Amino acid sequence: MGGLFFGAARGSLAGKSAGSDDGMKIAGILFDKDGTLFDFRATWDVWAADLIAELAAGDNGVAQRIAEAIAFDLVSKQFLPHSPVIAGTNREAAECVGSALPLRSVEDLEIVLIDRAANAPLAPAVPLLAFMDGLAARGLALGVMTNDSEQAARAHLSHAGIERRLDFIAGFDSGFGAKPAPGPLLAFASQTGLAPESVVMVGDSTHDLLAGRRAGMRTLGVLTGVAQAEELLLLADAVLPDIGHIPTWLDGQAA
Repeated sequence: MGGLFFGAARGSLAGKSAGSDDGMKIAGILFDKDGTLFDFRATWDVWAADLIAELAAGDNGVAQRIAEAIAFDLVSKQFLPHSPVIAGTNREAAECVGSALPLRSVEDLEIVLIDRAANAPLAPAVPLLAFMDGLAARGLALGVMTNDSEQAARAHLSHAGIERRLDFIAGFDSGFGAKPAPGPLLAFASQTGLAPESVVMVGDSTHDLLAGRRAGMRTLGVLTGVAQAEELLLLADAVLPDIGHIPTWLDGQAA
């Protein structure tokens, strides 16, 4: 998609982004994980297909029920755009799977999902170590907030070599809440000593961007998830092809 860049219309449903016109310098960036740091389809479509096969244990009928519960197309081996798993927590995903497996407890399934998620086949959206080092060199505080578990998040970030580059890592179970609530985003601002207006929330879903709006942060959408640009533009200051375009966007804000 090359240099594709969408700027949000200020008359959007979300209204004006807090801090976007007051001249406050950007001091921190908080990233979503799946679909943002890691390409969603290349990572989670593969993971889901393997998970369904494992849980179904060769029973095609069970596999179909699980796929329907999580809105996953077994033919194309892809999540459908409306899947509740895309932006949901591990608990919510376990509840969906559990609706198709009434003999398995949701608690047990949640443990299985967290364990399998920690070993998902990661596909970084860009070379992450060099990318994070470049942002850190600008003096930015950096964090990750995901609706995945903190355990899985740390495993993924460690595997990608960037866990130690981050000032803040939180999952839905870290005690701050889950997106689209603003609590975990405000926790990042608090722990890094930043005003929310000086932070950019970057994500691939409306959950990410709505949380950013509610926290009073600027928002960037990326197209490495499932959502389309038109959907993200309702809540984003801009929509980029991937996180690799953020340095250019930052330069434009400083101009």
